[in-house]
Amino acid sequence: MKKFRLILALGALAAFARPAAAQISIDEVNAQQENVTFRDRLKSTSVDVDYFSLARYKAERAAIRKERNYLEIKADLQGTLTSYNDPWISVSGGDNSIALQAVLYLKHTFKKNLFSLETVFNAKMGYNRMRVETTLDDGTTESNGVWFKNQDEFDISVAPAFKMAKNWTYGSIFKFRSQFVNGYVSRTEQERRHLKSTFMTPGYLDLSFGLTYNCPVKRFPIVVNLSPLSLNATFAESDWIRRQQFDADGNEIKPAYAYGIEDPDKTSKYEGGSSIQIDFDRYFGKTNYMHYKTRVSAFYGWMSNLGMKNRIDDYTEYRHAYEAWLAGDQNVKDKPRLAIHPTVRWENTLELYATKYIKTTVNFQLYYNRAQNLDVQTFTQLTVGLTYTFKNK
Repeated sequence: MKKFRLILALGALAAFARPAAAQISIDEVNAQQENVTFRDRLKSTSVDVDYFSLARYKAERAAIRKERNYLEIKADLQGTLTSYNDPWISVSGGDNSIALQAVLYLKHTFKKNLFSLETVFNAKMGYNRMRVETTLDDGTTESNGVWFKNQDEFDISVAPAFKMAKNWTYGSIFKFRSQFVNGYVSRTEQERRHLKSTFMTPGYLDLSFGLTYNCPVKRFPIVVNLSPLSLNATFAESDWIRRQQFDADGNEIKPAYAYGIEDPDKTSKYEGGSSIQIDFDRYFGKTNYMHYKTRVSAFYGWMSNLGMKNRIDDYTEYRHAYEAWLAGDQNVKDKPRLAIHPTVRWENTLELYATKYIKTTVNFQLYYNRAQNLDVQTFTQLTVGLTYTFKNK
């Protein structure tokens, strides 16, 4: 019964039920516009993809400089001291002496693409001191120690070049050579009238243009320079040396001329022609215990021979013409001139290293210049001393 009543109540509710609805209205709202400013309180850092490093830049530049530049500096110092006491000298003889010599060598090579520039500076200076016996006017003998130079020379060479083939370059060579201090006739003759040479008397300047061949074989590093066009200049800036010349007895030679400059009013002479230069420089052994370098250079002034006035090729004929000129008015313009002969200079240096800082050096030079001397000039020297070499490669 209770279930029937529940069903009737649910049916009545369903009969009287209706759908419900609601309505909502929204009024129009006018909002005021305002500018809004955004603030960025974080610090910004820009990051570039190609980040620059100063340390890396300096390292790269240093590597490039080392690759393009080669620097070698060598300094040598040799000395010898010999001393005897009076009893030794009275029995066996002897002479107290001091010998000093210093050598400075610098070589710098710059290379960039096909261009290269080589600069070489070489300076040698040596003195020795020995006792000299001098006879005074009263007949007594006086003994004094006298300093006298045994070597004095410096030369500078600059060679710019461009590479044209694998082993060939073309360019020029500029060389200058002179000495530092005065040179005299001998150890006992060091007065002004005995002066033979000084700075820029003589001085030599060589300019050459041509081709250079570098041998690719490391065991035979020979370099040959052929210069069809060359200029040789000789300077004698000292009026005293140029105008005053003396023979072995101290008699003045008139007219005087020095180093081929025959006009005493001129301080230089210039010759044009061709030249050749051959260089060889090599170290031997795994430890480089031996170093040998040699240079042969020759110059022939054929251009100057073509334009020379009063030229005589035969030497005997030249001597007769010269003696006749001496007996005449001695006009420089009419003076007979001997044809220019080739000049040859051969330099040799052999170095033997006992240790890194001790070495023995043998130097030999041969020089032929007929304008200075009709005979061949030679120089030989053996030294033992200290050495130091710096190389950046």
